[in-house]
Amino acid sequence: MSLRVIFVTSLLLGLAAACPPSDRAALLSFRAALHEPYLGIFNSWTGADCCRNWYGVSCDPESRRVADINLRGESEDPIFERAKRTGYMTGTISSAICRLERLSSLTVADWKGISGEIPACLASLPYLRILDLIGNRLSGEIPADIGRLKRLTVLNVADNMITGRIPSSLTGLSSLMHLDLRNNRISGPLPQDFGMLRMLSRALLSGNQITGSIPASISQIYRLADLDLSSNRLSGQIPSSLGKMPVLATLNLDFNQISGAIPASLINSGVSNLNLSRNSIQGTIPDVFGPRSYFTVLDLSYNNLRGPIPKSISAATYIGHMDLSHNHLCGRIPAGSPFDHLEASSFSYNDCLCGKPLKAC
Repeated sequence: MSLRVIFVTSLLLGLAAACPPSDRAALLSFRAALHEPYLGIFNSWTGADCCRNWYGVSCDPESRRVADINLRGESEDPIFERAKRTGYMTGTISSAICRLERLSSLTVADWKGISGEIPACLASLPYLRILDLIGNRLSGEIPADIGRLKRLTVLNVADNMITGRIPSSLTGLSSLMHLDLRNNRISGPLPQDFGMLRMLSRALLSGNQITGSIPASISQIYRLADLDLSSNRLSGQIPSSLGKMPVLATLNLDFNQISGAIPASLINSGVSNLNLSRNSIQGTIPDVFGPRSYFTVLDLSYNNLRGPIPKSISAATYIGHMDLSHNHLCGRIPAGSPFDHLEASSFSYNDCLCGKPLKAC
């Protein structure tokens, strides 16, 4: 075999192993819409093969199609350590990204200055599993057809400026495990069929303007361990079925407009971090504490609770931090654990509580 034939053969093999020109063109269009002035992370985006040494780009080893884009503005990568700073990037997320038909994960996170809307066409990427756009200045709404992404396991658009309602199609994300919409400007109610997200383990929606009631269907999510709906405008009562969820460990409903009584089921559940503070909850504290009651945090402050502190609290296996302040509680504070390690601030601003650590009865 002549040297020329060997050269041509190796050249053709090299071209076959490179990423398709269409993927390379899509990446360059994506890059053109962004401006990163300090770190030079896009300096490596040169040459014909976008699968080789392009910062943050990974390809499927068989098809050579672009599979993952991982660009984080806060990283331990040497590029950040040398610059001694976190990243900052402006511009927009170009819809050219949707031409990467085999894209499995898209992470463009913590760049602080990227604005514009989430491209609606992302909902047409059938292989997308991870969409992480946390920590930018994205606005507009969550794409209406987001529910088409049947393989999506992570949806994280926290710490942006996203508005509008949670699209009804979102509950069609049958593989979703992690949902993070915190600290945006999302309004309107939670979908009543939220419980269709059967694979969900974390639902973080705090710091928005969500209204309406808490859907009882949430209790159908068997795997849900962490539910944070704090700092919204939720009203109505707490569904008692939340206290019967098998793995729910954290329930944050503070800073809302929730009323009604505390469901007894929450006191004797597997929830260990329970924050119901700063609502309009009424009635008494359920006197049903027992061995299953294990609270690292129990915060019932700033409500309209009345009556005595239940003596059964002493039967709880453990209570770390407890805050019952700013209510209308009355009577003697029980002696013994956990009351012997709590400060007066845990009981202040009630109608007529007395006993240690407050004044004697």
